[in-house]
Amino acid sequence: MATAVNDQIQAVGRRKSSVARVILRPGSGEWSVNGRPLTDYFPRPSHQIRIEEPFKATELEGTFDVIVRAHGGGLTGQADAVRLGIARALVEHDEELRPSLRERGMMTRDAREVERKKPGRPKARKRFQFSKR
Repeated sequence: MATAVNDQIQAVGRRKSSVARVILRPGSGEWSVNGRPLTDYFPRPSHQIRIEEPFKATELEGTFDVIVRAHGGGLTGQADAVRLGIARALVEHDEELRPSLRERGMMTRDAREVERKKPGRPKARKRFQFSKR
């Protein structure tokens, strides 16, 4: 899943229907998400904090330039996909970081998906009002 090519590390993160391809290169901490800065693509501070968690947990802030291509889903799904991709790439960089990332829950793929709509119902589980007579 993660591959290293010429001092760069690639990894993929997924969440809901979002997919994020993450590339880490040694650098000064520059961020590019779909060609835009991190703060432009993810304007919510909660998303930015969540995305930067793997770097803070491993104390590697500012040591890698991060290039992300994210598509599918919404901003929250994409943010969590980027987080997983970064965590996987950091483990590819240094295997000893795995326990610290795992105990914080950053190495686990959140497998929850949207449940499909069922026939004869307005949503997946909701039912129309029952009338006895």
